[in-house]
Amino acid sequence: MIDFLAAHPLVTIMGVLALGALLGQIRFGPLRFGAAGALFVGLLVGMLDPRLGEGMTLVRQLGVVLFCYTVGLSAGSTLLSDLRRQWALMVASIGALVVMAATGLAAGRALGLTPAHVSGLFAGVLTSPAIDAAQQATGNSPDTLFAYAVSYPTGVVVAMVVVVVVATRRWPGRRDNVSMAEAGIKAVSTRVTRDARIEEIPGWPSRIRMSYLLRDGQMRVMSRTDELHAGDEVLVVGMPADVNAAVGFLGYRTRHVLTENRRDVDFRRFVVSNPHLAGRALGDLDVREQCDGIVTRVRRGDLEMLATDDLVLQPGDRVLAVVPRGRLGDAQDFFGDSEAGVSQVDALTLGMGIALGMLAGAVAVPLPGGLRFSLGAAAGPLVVGMVLGALHRTGPFRWDLPHATNRILRQLGLMIFLACVGLATGPAFSSKLLTWDCLRIVLVSAGSLALGGAGLLLAARRLGLSAQRATGGFAGFVGQPAVLGYANSLVNDERIDSAYGALFALGTVVKILLVQLIALA
Repeated sequence: MIDFLAAHPLVTIMGVLALGALLGQIRFGPLRFGAAGALFVGLLVGMLDPRLGEGMTLVRQLGVVLFCYTVGLSAGSTLLSDLRRQWALMVASIGALVVMAATGLAAGRALGLTPAHVSGLFAGVLTSPAIDAAQQATGNSPDTLFAYAVSYPTGVVVAMVVVVVVATRRWPGRRDNVSMAEAGIKAVSTRVTRDARIEEIPGWPSRIRMSYLLRDGQMRVMSRTDELHAGDEVLVVGMPADVNAAVGFLGYRTRHVLTENRRDVDFRRFVVSNPHLAGRALGDLDVREQCDGIVTRVRRGDLEMLATDDLVLQPGDRVLAVVPRGRLGDAQDFFGDSEAGVSQVDALTLGMGIALGMLAGAVAVPLPGGLRFSLGAAAGPLVVGMVLGALHRTGPFRWDLPHATNRILRQLGLMIFLACVGLATGPAFSSKLLTWDCLRIVLVSAGSLALGGAGLLLAARRLGLSAQRATGGFAGFVGQPAVLGYANSLVNDERIDSAYGALFALGTVVKILLVQLIALA
């Protein structure tokens, strides 16, 4: 059997994926490994024979590239809008990484570990492409790879325990935005009791939308030029707090549900499959002229968002459009509304984006003291993905992927990467599993991660950021894809991905420099 698996590596990888998925569903108290199950099964299988982990480099690289690029695209869509909230947390993460490096060196020396050990355990417990830099800086010392193999699963377990504690907590996030996934969108039929211009209404147009307008018994779609008069009835759409403020300004909530009257005005969800719309802001699309309607909500995956003018549409989004009943067909033609149209991957832009990421990761910059810096196969695609995700489109090239496609590629890449890492590091992990060296590495890596992570989470709370953004930041600080996947399985919150992408990219740069400095200590 071992000979067969060694001769057929794809069978080995797929078997590890299947068993890893099974292990990932088993609960150990409050902890469930999820995608990280592939890592632990890979470790166990890799311990059986070193041949099972050979030749995995290309497949492992493919997995991490798919994962990092798709995370970058997702995080990049909110990068600029969230930078104001996250820059202080990014600075705090640099301080926490320096503290971890200093703690690891001090504790390692006290316990008799070499700089090569500490460099490897730092790269392992903070999963990142820094292991390549660490091996180069230590002359491919076996101590570096051994420490990496032991500290890698240690970091996964410690980080997941932290995520379990923090992800679902609620603490005051006074300087953070409200999660759209948590708050939800509601629509309230409102009786107007005062004359008002539309620009006077609190929250218009960035936080509320208004669609149905009933005046003198006639129903129509509201426009931006309308003025409201006492006796009108209007449908106000937005997050609960914003809707309540607008309704309080206009009048009061009425029992008459405007959306029940669909004779003159109707609403429907349309799939955005028209390639000319993807990557464009709603404010740049003349929905009023094309179908005499208005878009009030956009659903992306499980996330329901208010259709603000600056919201950029992505292929596969489901827009809720309110239009005159006779123009539903025009709206369908305008948005495309084809599931088949968004089920195909745009291989041109996907390949171009990943290739650009790999090129960015391959560039090596010489630094003083003989050090060299490169982003590597993980951070390069992540950074390029974030840039392209923020751009959305460049001329005819649409960089965004449909939400479902992004999630599938991300999950597949993550599990392939973790399975290959487990298979490749299994032999080194088993060689000294029950030794004093192994225990020392576990103690130093777990202790330094707990200290650095606690400092980062404390900083996030002091900065007024939500527990969910802090969780995403911690996952990016650790740099462990399985931790991000686990956090997303616990909480549906768009702030997690945003913080992960920002801190992962920055942290990777800092880690690559620190492992080389540790090796010289």
